[in-house]
Amino acid sequence: MGVPPGENLQHPYRQDIGYYAERALGLLASAEDGTPGAREPFERWGQPLTRDGARVVVAREHGFGSWEALRVHVESLVDSGEPFARAYRAVEARDVEQLETLLGEFPWLVTARGTNGNDLLGMAGATCDERLSRVLLAHGADPARGNVHGWTPLHQAAYSNLPLLLDLLLDAGAPVDVSARGDGGTPLVVALFWGHREAAETLAAHSRAPGNLRVAAGLGDSDLLDELLTSGRGGDHRGFYRPHSGFPAWRPTNNPAEARDEALAWAARNDRTEALRTLVSRGADVNADVYRGTALAWAAAQGRLTAVRTLLDLGAAVNHRGTFGGPKHGEGVTALHLAAQSGHLDVIGALLDAGADRDARDANFGSTPETWAEVCGQPAAQELLR
Repeated sequence: MGVPPGENLQHPYRQDIGYYAERALGLLASAEDGTPGAREPFERWGQPLTRDGARVVVAREHGFGSWEALRVHVESLVDSGEPFARAYRAVEARDVEQLETLLGEFPWLVTARGTNGNDLLGMAGATCDERLSRVLLAHGADPARGNVHGWTPLHQAAYSNLPLLLDLLLDAGAPVDVSARGDGGTPLVVALFWGHREAAETLAAHSRAPGNLRVAAGLGDSDLLDELLTSGRGGDHRGFYRPHSGFPAWRPTNNPAEARDEALAWAARNDRTEALRTLVSRGADVNADVYRGTALAWAAAQGRLTAVRTLLDLGAAVNHRGTFGGPKHGEGVTALHLAAQSGHLDVIGALLDAGADRDARDANFGSTPETWAEVCGQPAAQELLR
């Protein structure tokens, strides 16, 4: 039947050492944010919150004394036949039959953890194939289990906008009010961060926690929005601000104006036009770039045409240069750059009609929206922007 080599050890499953280097940086960022599950291994292994310290932690968590020893091991994974690595490859290939076979041969796989505490059920959610999760749950996988960031399978399903998987996990008892990557980082908040309305509405039917201003705006909940704006409690539970370490560090404040301005962007990415009007009428700055994107930038990036038009009517500056996503991607970008990269032709048209500058150049690459469309494989957008 097979016995796992160390019940508490994490199992490596990717052959590329660069993958583990990225996971070490992600662990470090989460620890610096104060996430308990990420800070604990640094304390346990007596390592500083540095890149080298994170690499030592990742190596030790996998049962190796050094980063070099981990590297040598992971480069041999393909030939080793290690069960967890084989199961991961089955998940990655969406090979339901092979996964079923491995779980039958090695039952401990369903509870085994990989790098940074990720288990197979959590990994399965990233494939967008609900069949894998169904098999793992049938073999006893725990839908409430989180990784070192507190990220559960329900968070992953929300991140990937998979309402069917959300229903499957919820039926299996997955908790809806647990936070990951900061206070208030519930699966609902993760869905709303990306403007995944389908996933958000599925989750909101079970819970609207943490019930702050960003949630009210993202759901278009006018009653909750009015209550929070009147009471001034809209800034509670905003410790979550990024879904992964590709976004830069930030510290939300308790400033009510900041919470209003942030909520405006959450309303925009979820196409909640009434919430946009309410927030602006109650003092939100239509051009505020609270954290990685103005409301107009988010609306354009997500292809929310109605929100784009509403924001322009409310006075949003069509050529505002701001931030978006990771710092290596979105510095000095306009809404037109973001609409171009995703090929949102109707949004591009609305922005151009409002006077958007076709020749605007971003700060990182000095590229125009047309070049963004070309690089991102959007020929129709490229043609429209010529």
